[in-house]
Amino acid sequence: MDFSTLFLREIKRRLFEESFARLRQCLSMLTEEETWYRPNENSNSVGNLTLHLMGNTKQWILSGLGKEPDTRTRQQEFDERGPIPTTDLLDQLDKLEKKLDACISSLQPESLTAIHDVQVYKEHGISILVHVVEHFSYHVGQITYYVKARKNVDTQYYGDQDLG
Repeated sequence: MDFSTLFLREIKRRLFEESFARLRQCLSMLTEEETWYRPNENSNSVGNLTLHLMGNTKQWILSGLGKEPDTRTRQQEFDERGPIPTTDLLDQLDKLEKKLDACISSLQPESLTAIHDVQVYKEHGISILVHVVEHFSYHVGQITYYVKARKNVDTQYYGDQDLG
């Protein structure tokens, strides 16, 4: 298997099988009020972080790599006070995942080493994909911590595995 095929397969695994799945699980464990709760004005709610992840991923992958128009207004992701119903957030995540899967699946090896404009940066395709996976994982970690602290639950991300 060549590098680009292996790399793109791993990007999809980390995004879809881990990060998107964990975000959905966390959202399903929270009430709408908990999803939009902010402990203070300098902190974001789970709802804000979800909007932020969707905006970042659209901008970096769909616009940066897929060349779709960039319509993101980043600050709105943080200014939103909701409540946007959880069902709507989950529906938006489902639609985004399908578009991302199609975009990533269509990438050619040369797009991974080419330079792309994204936000104010010029990034290689590999850098864009690594950024999105890392950024998504970081914020899903914050959301997971909130769910565990708020609900006093084990999310069981590895419940079916013996990690010995």
